[in-house]
Amino acid sequence: MEAILALEDGRTFRGRAFGAPGERTGEVVFNTSMTGYQEILTDPSYRGQIVTMTCPEIGNYGTNPLDQESGAPQVEGFVVREVSVLPSNWRATQGLPQYLREHGIPGIAGIDTRALTRHIRAHGAMKGILSSVDRDADSLVRKAREAPALHDEDLVARVSCASAYGWNEPRDVEFAEPLGLDGGSGKRQHCVVYDFGIKRNILRLLHECGYRVTVVPASLSAEDVLALEPDTVFLSNGPGDPSVPTYAVQSVRRLIGTVSIFGICLGHQIAALALGAKTFKLKFGHRGANHPVQDLRTGKVAVTSQNHGYSVDPDSLPKGVEVTHINLNDGTCEGFVAPAARLIAVQYHPESSPGPHDSIGLFNEFRNFAMGSSAPTARTDEK
Repeated sequence: MEAILALEDGRTFRGRAFGAPGERTGEVVFNTSMTGYQEILTDPSYRGQIVTMTCPEIGNYGTNPLDQESGAPQVEGFVVREVSVLPSNWRATQGLPQYLREHGIPGIAGIDTRALTRHIRAHGAMKGILSSVDRDADSLVRKAREAPALHDEDLVARVSCASAYGWNEPRDVEFAEPLGLDGGSGKRQHCVVYDFGIKRNILRLLHECGYRVTVVPASLSAEDVLALEPDTVFLSNGPGDPSVPTYAVQSVRRLIGTVSIFGICLGHQIAALALGAKTFKLKFGHRGANHPVQDLRTGKVAVTSQNHGYSVDPDSLPKGVEVTHINLNDGTCEGFVAPAARLIAVQYHPESSPGPHDSIGLFNEFRNFAMGSSAPTARTDEK
């Protein structure tokens, strides 16, 4: 069956449909990871987006329940050069086409993903539509232009949990390698996690760090969070424009100074907004498992997993807040520390699911910071 991917600027790509039949709109973006497609598909940060994989063959190791970062795929659509229909991996329980079909996600294969990626890099991420039911290019371009933009929707509200719940599940010991995380001893500290679109591996690593984890909805007030008597608060990843969920920004602003806070990805952006800083939309975003980030405090470079379309403006950060990490591809802010506010945050994904484990130690750093250790600042020779 033929499928068409149409962009709002009039560019169209024709290919083969796989996954579920149907039609979906979303922001068309690309991810440069070579593996980890199931984690990408199920990452709630991709809600509202049609994801293109730049690796030419996807699906060769199938899918399985253990590699899901949420209960089901979150993407609006999936774009690949070639899809493997015969997975070969002893962990696989299902092929990628069957997995997407079961969850109602349309896919398109057989298009020139290199040309699509170059187009997005040149013109920026844009709205698009993926359809196997409407094959009229003009009709699809019109629908893409009429589709809502990311800044028009509160995507956080669509992916956040409905009510609070506890998390005590570790990583699967059969497949998980030791990561050197310090679980501490004695009574677990209480970490309250704001669910802006939380990935499961973040929760597993917080548990492995020795926390008693409670996950709460994104809309929960600061007063209700403090009533849970947290030792620390975690701000999760999530989808969309960070300026849209104003309720989250307001809650974090009220929490600042009362409890230690750690933010990742969207949590990094929301924390910055709560401090009075600004964010801006990147032309085509950072998505992949191969982005170099330098820690200005040590000078070391880590290869990181990333998924974001917005960035914090470092020049807008208030006095006393210091940038700790930068992206070596474009110099954008990848982390900051606000010692007086007891807050640290990073833009990338240290939980590394998918991705390298270079920055997994940040979970230990956060635990030490939350227990009263001072956060290291940038090296004097880097200033």
